[in-house]
Amino acid sequence: MRRVLKSRFVADYGSVFILLLLCAYYSLATLGEQHPVTPDAGRRLARRIVQVAGPSAQVLIVVRDTQQDRLYADAVRGELEALGANVVGQVLGQPADARAELERLGAAGQRLDAVATHQPSSGWGPPRSERLASLAARYPALADVRVYQPRSYVWPGFLTRENLLNVVNQNADVAIIAIGMTLVIITAGIDLSVGSLLAVSGVLTAVAIQQWGGGPRASLLTLAGCGLIGIGVCGLCGAFNGLMVTAFRVPAFVVTLGMMMVGRGLALIIAVRYQAAISGGTTEGTPEAVRIQSELFGWLGNGQILGVPVPIVLMLVLYVLAHLLMSRTALGRYIYAVGGNPEAARLSGVPVFGVLVLVYALCAAAAGLGGVVDASRFEGGRPNAGELYELQVIAAVVVGGTSLAGGEGRVFGTLIGALIIAVIQNGLNMAGVKSYEQKVIFGALILAAVLLDQLKKRKFV
Repeated sequence: MRRVLKSRFVADYGSVFILLLLCAYYSLATLGEQHPVTPDAGRRLARRIVQVAGPSAQVLIVVRDTQQDRLYADAVRGELEALGANVVGQVLGQPADARAELERLGAAGQRLDAVATHQPSSGWGPPRSERLASLAARYPALADVRVYQPRSYVWPGFLTRENLLNVVNQNADVAIIAIGMTLVIITAGIDLSVGSLLAVSGVLTAVAIQQWGGGPRASLLTLAGCGLIGIGVCGLCGAFNGLMVTAFRVPAFVVTLGMMMVGRGLALIIAVRYQAAISGGTTEGTPEAVRIQSELFGWLGNGQILGVPVPIVLMLVLYVLAHLLMSRTALGRYIYAVGGNPEAARLSGVPVFGVLVLVYALCAAAAGLGGVVDASRFEGGRPNAGELYELQVIAAVVVGGTSLAGGEGRVFGTLIGALIIAVIQNGLNMAGVKSYEQKVIFGALILAAVLLDQLKKRKFV
């Protein structure tokens, strides 16, 4: 009895324990001084400047020309202006740009009380005190200027809000596809085509938006329809996979391997034909991404809801729905029954044929949705997107406790498995591990998870 309880505990919570251990390890490994470059840090800095220099302070903002720095600078400017201070200029660029702006202000006799920057910029640019001292000697208007930057603090770099959101956000499409893969593996199947279908969906969606949706003038309803085209085509490909597995008894590994090659080829062909059509000639070499000229479409992959990236919100909603499907509906019970013993399920009245076709279609549709998210994030359909995604998706599912033998697995476990993969990948990137070396690690992770599954079945764990 004790052995059974131990096995049950390992199966239900082992992956959670592994995730917590990984987070603890990377937290200790990344403990150090943090230099915030966030909008919140920018607003706090603005309030400190006004508190020290007064509400009539004359402020120059100096940051790098990056998306993160632009958001930071906008927050500083907005808070300063709301408090009554005057922003005399804003520099986005290199040290030479900042120095030129300071010299221009000094030559014009513009009084300057503060330079609002941050630690990365204060280290390379003219706002450094020795540089300012030399400028102040030449321009009296700069004599009283002080440099302000957010206060640093000691904290694990891994546990910063920005990094944690980035870890989940960058792997949200993998986690979404893993939902469909969980259903397939519970039925003792496999789908190797998900990465290629992701690319097909992204390219089809991009072409549909540009060709038929009106491009930059596309409405929300039109964008949704174009996205459904990509998802629907992928769903049909998945249904074909299911038909081949059920009606013709072709092994799922062979069917989906063939679909993987077909899908990748289709993504490249569609991209080549589209680019040749718009350029009026032929395209040689690997085609580029099909650009999507729609800011509204970019919200799906890059927008936020209450400060949380949209892909994360979408992922969580889908996991809740999938959990309800598998735990509260007859279809969920049918999927487990087919994976446990398809012949017994058939004799019990379970529509085995329909269930198998449906789970493969849902898995492919999930890949299609991942393709739409990918196209939105990168503002274009990439024909090479999703390469080796099947490796990460399968790793997330089996690490989450779903048995490759079928009949066993939980959606919650897959979510934890996807987070484990995301944390490992983030840690490897922070450690500077090459992408091709990461493939070895993910492959070994799959082998370890499969071995653990077999040991559990033989009562060794």
